[in-house]
Amino acid sequence: MLRLVPQAALRSLDPHATTAYVTRNHGYMVYDTLFAMDEALRPQPQMVERHSVSGDGLTYDFTLRSGLFWHDGAPVTAEDCVASLKRWAARDAMGQRLMALAVSLEPLDDSRFRLVLREPYGLVLESLAKLSATVPFMMPKRLAETDPATPVTEAIGSGPFRFDQAEWRAGDRAIYHRNRDYRPRAEPPSGAAGGKVVKVDRVDWLRMPDAMTAAQALIAGEVDYLETPSADLVPMLRASAGVTVSVLDPLGATGILRPNHAVPPFNQAKARQALFWLADQQEYMAAAVGNPEFYGTCRSYYPCGSHLASERGAGGFGVKDIARARALFQEAGVLGQSVTVLQVTDVPSMSALAQIAAQGLRQAGMQVDLQAMDFAAAAARRGSRDPVEQGGWSLFTTWMQAPDAANPVSSIPMAASCDEKSWFGWPCDPELEAMRGEFARETDPDTRRDIAIRIQERNFSETVTHVPVGTWFNPVAYRDSLKGLIKAPVLILWNVEKDAKK
Repeated sequence: MLRLVPQAALRSLDPHATTAYVTRNHGYMVYDTLFAMDEALRPQPQMVERHSVSGDGLTYDFTLRSGLFWHDGAPVTAEDCVASLKRWAARDAMGQRLMALAVSLEPLDDSRFRLVLREPYGLVLESLAKLSATVPFMMPKRLAETDPATPVTEAIGSGPFRFDQAEWRAGDRAIYHRNRDYRPRAEPPSGAAGGKVVKVDRVDWLRMPDAMTAAQALIAGEVDYLETPSADLVPMLRASAGVTVSVLDPLGATGILRPNHAVPPFNQAKARQALFWLADQQEYMAAAVGNPEFYGTCRSYYPCGSHLASERGAGGFGVKDIARARALFQEAGVLGQSVTVLQVTDVPSMSALAQIAAQGLRQAGMQVDLQAMDFAAAAARRGSRDPVEQGGWSLFTTWMQAPDAANPVSSIPMAASCDEKSWFGWPCDPELEAMRGEFARETDPDTRRDIAIRIQERNFSETVTHVPVGTWFNPVAYRDSLKGLIKAPVLILWNVEKDAKK
């Protein structure tokens, strides 16, 4: 048995219905994907055995590998996969882009399906291999036909672990058993791709909201793995016999402020722009992470060190200027108005980001209502488009891992489609959306980079879909009895083995 303390409480089982990373991680346990990203972020076949593309780049044929079965014993069919892709695409920004160009997506027989496009698209396989929220996980047709706006409550996949629904206690624990019928690929594991060989019989996710309690449980050997140990406890964990602290995510994560574009005061562009002058990344990271070993600053909407990273358009971003922020609030006509900030108390980094945001807003002359709640409550409330006085919100803080911010199409917060399909906060900017479409259709890497930077420049100067407040690398902590952990931006528990003697 492997006992793990996850980053947050697992309350939703539907990885298509939420961008919560804990549900995404649950998805990797239970479900499988058609393609997956390897450690170099290259798409590799997973459930797909082979695929082909027509000479004009418009027709993609996919053949599933044999031996795929759902956890209820039914065989996986192309019809299941088509239904799953359509449901995923209804909720995901990359999926929406892909399907907007699709003439048809239909099964050809039990093992083959075809995607036909109206024009060439440069991100087909990258979309199907999307690494993080929202991942195109495959599920049975009977579940995939659930309205995308209605969460699926039954976790039946074809992946390497089976979810024990009877033992699930939402917010408390989740139990997974090795899927003995799963047939892994022959390749060695690499990132989220390759062979998913499960080497433990059972995995227990045990929620421990108190960071010290979780750390002491690891030290005592009562649990084996802490997904997000509190940064201030890392020195204690490192000094403990039998415990290893390591960074398994080589790409890091970006903290963000997400304003609500649909209601005052951040329905005003200048009010959103004021947030840039309150975003001292060093201040945010010191509060959220603490240890400089695990954080850095980055004046780009794309991960620093990545191909698209650039400071163009950033201007003076990164230098806190209370007077300038106040002046922008004044120009927007909202100075002194109430701002409702959601504070997630059971995820320490998110809680710290919210407190720093609230402090800066108060300094700039805004009235702040800091609403403390657990992650599940915040995840539910951020879906409300109501005015703040009717249970809505003005701003929340969160973080996204580097693959989610890798480009303007994969970046969920950057969608500005002027409708409810956008992520919570609902930005509206037809010009930015047109540029995102241009990026997606472009196949030349250099031209695509130029488009991405133009998108960044507009976001800094006008739209402000969100505000990046620094980069950090989440360490994990685990007992030395665990071997075979895979480096990846997502939680992966296949290939992990446990020495029962330690």
